[in-house]
This record gives sequence, C-alpha cells and structure tokens, in this order.
Amino acid sequence: MHNRRNFLGDIAKAGLIGLMPSTLKHEYVKAPAGIRFLTPPYLQCLTNDSVIIRWITDAPASSWVEYGESTTDRKALPEAELGLLAANTRVHQVVLKGLQPGTRYAYRVCSKQIVDFQPYLMTWGDTANSEVFHFTTPAIGAGEVSWIVLNDIHDRPASFAHLMQHNGKDPYDFVFLNGDMFDFQTDEQQLIDHLLTPVTSLFASQTPFMLARGNHETRGKYARQLPEYFNNPGNQYYFSFTRGPVHFIVLDTGEDKADDHAEYSQLVAFDDYRERQAHWLEQALQRPEFLKAPFRVVMMHIPVFHSGEGHGSMHCRQLFHPLFNKAGIDLMICGHTHRYGVHPADPATHHYPIVIGGGPKEGRRTLIKVTADRRKLQLRMLGDDGTEVGQYEVKATR
Repeated sequence: MHNRRNFLGDIAKAGLIGLMPSTLKHEYVKAPAGIRFLTPPYLQCLTNDSVIIRWITDAPASSWVEYGESTTDRKALPEAELGLLAANTRVHQVVLKGLQPGTRYAYRVCSKQIVDFQPYLMTWGDTANSEVFHFTTPAIGAGEVSWIVLNDIHDRPASFAHLMQHNGKDPYDFVFLNGDMFDFQTDEQQLIDHLLTPVTSLFASQTPFMLARGNHETRGKYARQLPEYFNNPGNQYYFSFTRGPVHFIVLDTGEDKADDHAEYSQLVAFDDYRERQAHWLEQALQRPEFLKAPFRVVMMHIPVFHSGEGHGSMHCRQLFHPLFNKAGIDLMICGHTHRYGVHPADPATHHYPIVIGGGPKEGRRTLIKVTADRRKLQLRMLGDDGTEVGQYEVKATR
C-alpha cells in the first residue's frame, strides 16, 4: 500500500508539473545543422530615415540586421506583431528606423537556424552572416532624383544584366520594375531565379527597387504569395511618394481581360479593384505633395492609350485618364504593349506624354533612364544595343 501511495503521488506531481509550464526552465540546445542564404539581402522602401531589408534562407530561422554608419555595431530585430517577433520563417524582413538623412550606412543580415521549435525547448543550428553591403538614405529636400525603369522581362532573367549594362556608370536612386517580370508565378524558386538573384547581383543589395504589378503578376498559383516577398509604400500595389522634385503616382492596372474571362476561372475582381483605386486617386491628386511638386509622374503597367481596345486598357482609360487630364500630370511611363514608343501630349486625346517601354524579345527590350532637378525632367530610352530609341524633356512650370 505504501508503494502504491508513492506511485500515485508521483503521478499527481507529474500532472501538476504538466499543468504549470512556467515552472520549466527554457533550454537551448545547439544542434549540428547548416543554414544558407537563398538570396542576398535586397532593399525596399528606402526613405530619408528608414529602409526595409529582405532576404530568404533555406531553413527556418530567427534573424536580425547589424548596421551602422562606419561599423555594424547596431542591431535591429524584426518588428513585433501582437507581441511576437517574426521567427521560424525563411522569408525575412527587418525595418531599420531612425536613420539619418543623406547618410551612408553599412549593414549585414544574420540568420540563426531554428532546428526544432518546441514550446519550452528551442534547438538552434548555425548562424549565417552575409557580407557587408552599403546604402545611402536620401537627403531631405534633395533637389535631384534619378531612376531606371525596366518592364516586360517575362521570365528572361538574363535581360536584367544585358539592359543594365547600358546604364554605364550613371548614378540612379532606385530601379522601378514596371510590371510583367514573369509570365506567371509558379513557386518561390521562380521568384529567386528569375528576379531576386539577377537584381541582387546587379544592384538591389545597395540600391532599392519597387515592383509594380503587371497583368502577368496576377497569374499562376503563386501570384497570391507575391506580397510576402516585396514591399511598397503602404504595402499596396498602388501608392504615391515623393523623391526630390518628383511626386510619383503608381497604379495597379490589373488584368487586361474582363473579370468573367474563362482564363481567370471566376477568381478575380479587377473591375471593383480599379474603381477603388480611382476613388483613392481622386484624393491623392488633391494632396499638397502632389500639387506643389515641380514634376508629377505616373507609373503604371497598362497604358490608357496606345495599347489596343482590350477591357483592361479601356477600363483604365475610363477611370484614370479624365483625372490625369484634369490634374495636369507631366509624364506617364508604361509597358505592356511590347512596342516601345514616345507619344507626346495630344489635345485631342491625352494632355500628357505617354512613354511605353518595349520587350521582352531581343531587339525589342528597353531601359528607360529618367533624371530630374527643379528645372527640368529628362527621359532617355535605350534599346537592346544601347542606342537611344526615344527621349522626352519636360521643363518645370511650378
């Protein structure tokens, strides 16, 4: 009987311990394992006092960024959501805040592998550290800005290096990917191989890029996962921002066919989406930053003119074009048609110039370079062989 009472007492104690997990000491076990970066870090949403840094690892990890003006002696963790820091993930994002305007920073990304994530027992693996990269925050009130536009790459990753070589050593503040980087989205590996690897090898670890959605970014089984890998201001595909003397309006033109088209299997609703953008646009065109900017530039994939009579083009024309005509924009830059061209303002149609980049086949690809100061904005479009195939200049009137 005595042994039975001891046995029952031991069971009761074990049960109480099971009900009181806070009494357990957290254990950290180092396991022999490896972790590697599937992409170098890439910059998103660089402002005068912040930047978003992203990267992907091949195993779940807890990650951070080490950074500083001369040495990487400061540490930034992922932002907490509902009290929990992002962890046990392979797609990493860290926001650096409180940066100084017009300042060069060094940084590296770090990921510590999580081999096994148990409630009260964490098994850690190796830590991977990237090489040190640099970026420079924009100065407040900068009088100049320059950017590069690429569009309609369509799953031809070699096109990035081929086109970027034509920029030479000219400086640029960011790269704008103006839609249809892919034919459709299949999986993460496609994003890595066809976009993130080529752009980080060329510029994206030190100069940010923005991704505007084209109609082909809405296709494929992985299209709905794209926001997990990229950031735009407000975490939307339509947004506005100011750099130097230019205020930018970016729209998401959606699909080029009607929502009920058989290709979409009744899984899209772009008409309503574009209508909501039009309501947003009406307000955006009344904001002081738009009204006071020396130059007003619109970036969107499908042009409102010179792009056929398809449903997407016509719906964009119906919703957005009257607002742009009335507001007095200085330039619209588009893609989609695969036929590059410069279409000056025309009182009978659009009161603003429309520049359309080419692509994706050899001989039709283009790189667009734009620079602006407070007096003028200049655009040059270079073809596959680096020769100029279009140009436009706008002088400031505000």
